[in-house]
Amino acid sequence: MTAPLETTGPLHLPEAARPSAPNHDQVPQVKAERRRLRAAVREYVATHRPVPPFTMDELDLHSGRVLNSTGADGKYRKWIAVLLSNAAWRDWVAAVPFDRRLLLLPKCLRDDRECEGTFDEFGLLCADCGRCPITDLKNEAEALGYVVLIAEGTPAVMSLLESGSIDAVMGVSCMSALESIYPLMEAAAIPGIAIPLLYDGCVNTAVDLDWVREAIHLNGGQDRPPLDLDALRRQVQSWFTTEALDEALGPPTSETQRIAHDWLARSGKRWRPLLAVCAFKALRGAGDAPLPEEIHRLALAIECFHKASLIHDDIEDGDDRRYGQLTLHNEYGLPVALNVGDFLLGEGYRLIAESGRPAGERAEMLLAAARGHRDLTIGQGSELCWARKPLPLSVDAVIDIFRRKTSPAFEVALRLGAIAAGAGDEVWDVLHRCSEALGIAYQIADDLKDLNGDDGPSDVTAMRPSILLAIAYDRAGAGDREFFGAVWRRSSNAPDDEIRRRFRAMGVEDEARRLLEDYEDQATRCLRPLTSTDLKSLLRRVVFKIFRRRP
Repeated sequence: MTAPLETTGPLHLPEAARPSAPNHDQVPQVKAERRRLRAAVREYVATHRPVPPFTMDELDLHSGRVLNSTGADGKYRKWIAVLLSNAAWRDWVAAVPFDRRLLLLPKCLRDDRECEGTFDEFGLLCADCGRCPITDLKNEAEALGYVVLIAEGTPAVMSLLESGSIDAVMGVSCMSALESIYPLMEAAAIPGIAIPLLYDGCVNTAVDLDWVREAIHLNGGQDRPPLDLDALRRQVQSWFTTEALDEALGPPTSETQRIAHDWLARSGKRWRPLLAVCAFKALRGAGDAPLPEEIHRLALAIECFHKASLIHDDIEDGDDRRYGQLTLHNEYGLPVALNVGDFLLGEGYRLIAESGRPAGERAEMLLAAARGHRDLTIGQGSELCWARKPLPLSVDAVIDIFRRKTSPAFEVALRLGAIAAGAGDEVWDVLHRCSEALGIAYQIADDLKDLNGDDGPSDVTAMRPSILLAIAYDRAGAGDREFFGAVWRRSSNAPDDEIRRRFRAMGVEDEARRLLEDYEDQATRCLRPLTSTDLKSLLRRVVFKIFRRRP
């Protein structure tokens, strides 16, 4: 590890050049006080071991406790919250290779009058003139392998995070900018160290350079780096090529098996098998160790269950297309499609039974899968029974259908991975509540995709229970209520464009997006009791990947 460089003082500006109104409201201006509070935060994290990533509510709770224990001024609460997040993530950041880290510097550190740099769409292009600390910090970090970005705001950061090339972020910024970027960092569960500027302002600001250099050179940390979600996802995707399926399940010896393998290999996000793998890897603490073959088989079983449910759903809902192709019952006929769906269910149970796990685990997994299968059919049955005599449904009634028909599949995936990892009792309630919120959010997102022209089967145009129709009916005045009542009862001849136009005029899409965000937030807030940072951060990142919501 390279020792951090020393400086003669914390600030890069001479006294006369500093702003006349430094930010006394949020950041301690005396270095000794900053050091005292940083030490107190490190001790608090070492004692209480809070598990990141933190929601804003969690950070506020912990920072309040530190304030009470240290007697610090309440105006430093947000600054202490930054320290708490830093301390909790410190070992994780230290374990990330330098070439997988981003150093984010603010352009306001430059000498505004003397700077020779230029700007592009990503931020400041430093000219290495040496008139401000940006040159030295940038060169120091790049020599270690960092990606360095000199910019404000989130678009460029979001682009880098979504590229999968960055595993940790070192950020220097004012408190207000850190507060706006934090939801993005928390949503992506990216380990980070944030260093607030000492003074607010858009030009000629100041920072504790010793602290920044200490953070840049941070190294060592825990024995293993954070789990690579993108690598796990690529591995799971590789299991569903036709060749990989034939190798894992055996070459097809019948037309039914051939059709089933082809259906398994068709497009899909593979979120459910990925969730099982994530739960196993995080709880087992396996690091970069290869996945056992039995986990591969469990992931295949989970996708068999999912793809069987899609075949049956398409038949029950009368859908013509899936993944941009003919649905299986349209391609091969109803009897063949039903039989392939049933075969995949049997194949899923076979894979669990023959997974090679201990007998007690296999029994527990089979029970979890059977219960999930049963719950899913009850939820689907609620929708099918409604379809016999369709009437308007409230938002709560539609959400209850979503909860019953979609959430069980997510829970089965998480449970199977957790059972294989030998999870303790403390995780089951968390996984249940996370799955429930995740399933509801997933269905709301699906309805929104329908509204915006997704190529999958549309609940709106097929007149199935839709959150959009429920919101519209609840909000409708007399004329619109009659119109949407007829849509619910399937007695309307209104064209799809007219339904969508009224949705937009009534703000239905905005309300659906608010509900989506609420349930996505529920899916992450319920992770709070988890004591495994690996599991908490991996699940947080999967939720982020599924919905890609930008703060």
